[in-house]
Amino acid sequence: MKKIVVAVCLSMAIPTALAGHHEEGAAINHASAEWQIQAYTTAAPDYIGNFASVLGGNGEMLREGTNGWTCQSANPRPMPEQGWKDAHDAMPVCGDAEGFKWMAAALNGTKPDIRRDAFLWMLHGDVGEDNTKMGVLQKADSTPGQWIESGPHLMLMPKDPATLQEFHADFSRGEPYVMMPGTDYAHLMIPLSGYYKYQPESKPQQ
Repeated sequence: MKKIVVAVCLSMAIPTALAGHHEEGAAINHASAEWQIQAYTTAAPDYIGNFASVLGGNGEMLREGTNGWTCQSANPRPMPEQGWKDAHDAMPVCGDAEGFKWMAAALNGTKPDIRRDAFLWMLHGDVGEDNTKMGVLQKADSTPGQWIESGPHLMLMPKDPATLQEFHADFSRGEPYVMMPGTDYAHLMIPLSGYYKYQPESKPQQ
């Protein structure tokens, strides 16, 4: 089995615009290109997000990038007319071409076919899903004890899901764990500082 080592050191400075107001106090339209670019690109470290392409909530190209990475909302629900309420609600993700191939396959219900392992950044976290069942977006519908609303994390999407079989699927231990274990969509979740902000009851207690 492959050993995977990831070292991450991040400064989580969120742009003023993501707070929902200009410095002068005027409200920002969260459906605007300005807000979406700032929200989505800060899902990755600035040395990636600053040079990435950005896709809008309706799939339109908001900005052409230069580094081969793309950032967009990963919330599968339709974007509200006035935009997502905040960056966490938008669930932005940043990945390279292989990462987006994996994500497209997962969304389409087909088996991912990627050339190599890929990473996807989600520094704003997500609004929650079942850790074991793809597409379960309401806590009431989830497997008991398997709902997780994540804070900042990095994901490893493996070319071969079998390489993750020695990892556990317990998200309450604070260490990398498998989401969607035993499926074609098994991937490694790598929690970062603040991961349990939205679900503190799951934070390790010792």
